[in-house]
Parts: sequence; C-alpha cells; structure tokens
Amino acid sequence: MRFGLFIPQGWRQDLTGIEARDHWSVMSGLATHADQGDAFDSIWVYDHFHAVPEPNGETTHEAWSLMNAYAATTSRVTLGQMCTCMSYRNPAYLAKVAATADIISGGRVQMGIGAGWYEHEWRAYGYGFPRPGERIAMLDEGVQIMKQLWTNGVATLDGRHYQVDGAQLAPLPLQVDGPPLWIAGGGERKTLRVAAEHAAYTNFDGTPAGFAHKSQVLQEHCAAIGRNYDEITRSANYNVVIGSTEAEVDDRIAWIEEHYARTVPDKAPEVAEEFRRGPLVGTPEQIVEKLTELRGLGMTYAITYFAEAAYDRSGIELFERAGVRPRRGRTLPADSGVPGCDGTTSRSPLLQPRRAPERVSRTRRRPSPRRCRRRGSRRGGSGSRPGPPRPPRRCRSPRPPAARPGPGARSRPARTSRRARRATSRSPPWRRTAPRATPARAPAPQA
Repeated sequence: MRFGLFIPQGWRQDLTGIEARDHWSVMSGLATHADQGDAFDSIWVYDHFHAVPEPNGETTHEAWSLMNAYAATTSRVTLGQMCTCMSYRNPAYLAKVAATADIISGGRVQMGIGAGWYEHEWRAYGYGFPRPGERIAMLDEGVQIMKQLWTNGVATLDGRHYQVDGAQLAPLPLQVDGPPLWIAGGGERKTLRVAAEHAAYTNFDGTPAGFAHKSQVLQEHCAAIGRNYDEITRSANYNVVIGSTEAEVDDRIAWIEEHYARTVPDKAPEVAEEFRRGPLVGTPEQIVEKLTELRGLGMTYAITYFAEAAYDRSGIELFERAGVRPRRGRTLPADSGVPGCDGTTSRSPLLQPRRAPERVSRTRRRPSPRRCRRRGSRRGGSGSRPGPPRPPRRCRSPRPPAARPGPGARSRPARTSRRARRATSRSPPWRRTAPRATPARAPAPQA
C-alpha cells in the first residue's frame, strides 16, 4: 500500500491563526518532511477558491501555484491535486500549466481531475453552475484535449463545450504521454465511465462498503469498453486521527472541535463528528487493522489528511511508524506503539515492499555503440559479438616547464610545424628538372 499526504493550504481552516507571511514556511516544511522521509509517496493539495465547511473568507491558496512551488523545492515525492476542477481553467491552458510543472519537477506531476461540485465558488467566480451531466461532459472533452496535447504536442477538438483548432504544446511533459490521470468522483453512470476510459488512478468513497460497491461499478464499465480493470489503481482520501491511546484520540478530536469553533462555531460539532466517524480514527493497532481490511478490497493508495498538521506533527510521525513500511533494515523499538514490533523488526501486515512510481522520462537516451563496446559487447540482436579488446591507455605525465635561459645563453630557435618546414625547404634533387620546352608552332601556309 502507498500513502499520500495532504499539505494544509487553508481550505479546511487548517492555517487559521498563522500569519500570512509564515504560511509558506509551514507548508514547505511539511512538504520537505514528506520528501526527505520514506513514508509518503506523494503530497497533495486541493483545488478550491473558497474555504469549507462554509465560505467564511479564510485562507485558501491556489493549487497550481503551489504545484510549481513544490516542484522546485522537493526532489522525490510525486505532486498531485485532489482534484483540479476541469471547468476552472481552459483544458488546453491547463495542459500547458501541467507540462511546465512536470518539467520543473523532473517528471513528478500527477493530474488529479474532476467535474467540480462547490456551487458557491462556481457562481462567485462567474463560472455559472451547469447541471451534473454537463459538467461531466466538460470533463470528458477536456481530458481528450489534454491527452492529445501531451502525446502529440497539438490538439484539435470541435466539442460541445470546448473547441480547439491546432493548439500547440512545446515542450512536451517529461513523462511519456503526460502526467498520469487521477479521475476523482463516484458518479456511477458517467464519472466512473470516464474513469474507465481514461484514468490510470481513481479516487472515490473510502468506506469499506462504499469502496467495494464503486469498485464493482468501475469493473463493469471496464468490461463494457474492453479495458483491463487491473490497470487502474483505486485510491481514497482519509481523515486520520491517531493517538497512542483512545484517550489521546479523544483529545485530538476535542482539539479539532475547538479549532473549528474559532472560525465556524455553528459547524464545529458537525465537523468533529465527521472526523470521529472516519475509517482511520483510533490507535495504531486499530488503524492498521482497518487499512488491512481496505487493502483486501483493492484499495492500494490512501491519501491522508491530518487536521493538526500545521500546528503539531506528532500525529503524522506516529502514523509513519504505524502504517508505513520503514527503510529496509531499519528497526523499530518495542515501545514505539506499532503492533508487532518487539525491538527487532516490524511485522505489521501493511509492511510490504513499496513499488516505486513509474516515471518514464523523454530525456532518457540509449547508450552509444562505442560505450557498449567498452563493456565488451555491442548492443544488438542475439547475434552480437564482443568487440576487440582495447589496448591499455598510457598515462602521459605532464611535461615539466622549460627552464628560462640564463644571461648570455644562446636562445633556442622557435619550433615550426612540419607543414611550414616543408614549404620553406628546397626541393629534392629528383624534382629539380628543367622546365619543359614548349615546341614552336609551324607558320600557317599562306594562300
């Protein structure tokens, strides 16, 4: 199982009380923590303009600006949005933005894309709010445009919602065929159909019953269009509230309610109860047990959110010790709070070899035949033969500097090239021949 980490950006009241000048240091510090560790494969942001659970004017940083900032300041984790709303940006422009971020990051950007749902910000920003069927149709057309641009560098589509005529994209993303598509949403008739056609990853309901049902619907859509269902990685988002004891878990939930009460007092009890009912709430043993159940249903990528991350990292650190495979050979102490740890190695059922994210760079080059010959064989078919052995190279020692002539010493004549000496030397005897005489012409007869 792989894990992602949401970085707080204010959308969920998770930068409240922190000065704006300090926002980036808080966000980049958490991104660096994930990047330098080995627990999380990816970091994530939300793509929204107004805060939740109600638009109260709290901080909400823009998603793709953060993507480029993280692209420049991290080196290992992949970068995603959960999820970019297709209708907020023209799809050709969005493909260009993502391609540039992919190049800045060295090929680590992922495209989380969806149809959008937050009506208040739609109308406030002048996008209207089309009915769900139209928003999903816009998602489908936009994905087609982005895939054309990332694959061919040019796109043409005369759709109902988007029209592009020879839109160009250069340079192409570093990842072949562009950033992998995460299509988020659980609409059973249309959204999951679009996911079956285009997605490398899906993201929908993370409860065991909901996840199993959505997976079955996705499998049916894949069978209908002839796509291999196992090609799609299924993921879900989770609010994580973890504590060494159940009393500590209760304290963390109480803190969440108090924190939300500062900005949205009417919604604070409802938000706290939503956190309490989440699947990943409890002690390390309880969370590992729940993740094991979800993995058995096919959920192999969990994207985690910690409400207190900007103020306290202890929950993230406890989760890292509990649910994520440590580096090979690393030992965990017996009092770490992780089930199955006896001071030697961890035997958590989730601790399995992690698969590195597949990234194919366009800049990868095949070794030249000369380089292959140095290794003793020439790359080719089965009939390739080893090349001739190279003679050992002589190490020529540097020539000592010439000594300066002393006073009265005869100066050494300047060295001249072989071509210059040949031009100024006399011709050899066998070339010293008299010029050939030209015979006189007989006078023409006169009439």
